[in-house]
Amino acid sequence: MKSLELANRLREVFLNGTWIANTNYKEQILSIDWKQATQSVGGLNTIAALTFYINYYTKGLLSVFEGGTLDIKDQYSFDMPSINSNKEWEKLVNEFLMNAERFADTVSKMSDERLNSPFVEEKYGTYERNIEGVLEHSYYHLGQISLIKKLLLSK
Repeated sequence: MKSLELANRLREVFLNGTWIANTNYKEQILSIDWKQATQSVGGLNTIAALTFYINYYTKGLLSVFEGGTLDIKDQYSFDMPSINSNKEWEKLVNEFLMNAERFADTVSKMSDERLNSPFVEEKYGTYERNIEGVLEHSYYHLGQISLIKKLLLSK
């Protein structure tokens, strides 16, 4: 079933895979502290901001998958509350990992019919197209996180 394949790919990028990128979000974000996560390098986004951003979209799509409305907006996708302690960073990381697992679990249970149906409105494409978009977008930002982390650790 297509949904199981998509869910496995989501778990790879978020939680436990190394096939495509040789790493995943969980590995990258659990191995740094809040100061590293919030440190800016060369005007790039911080690792914390990118983690918040991906979580924002994952949580927003998950809401729709679970019967809610589409309430996310690009203009709010980087509105991360400040992180001033390891406890606050761990809270974001734990929320991200929990939402990633829920997202993959929810996708794994989708029928082919649902995957092929319009996502909220026809202009947004199908559920499958949106899930594929999450995968592609997540790999893009995982690459950024990996590079930012290398820059931070090389200092």
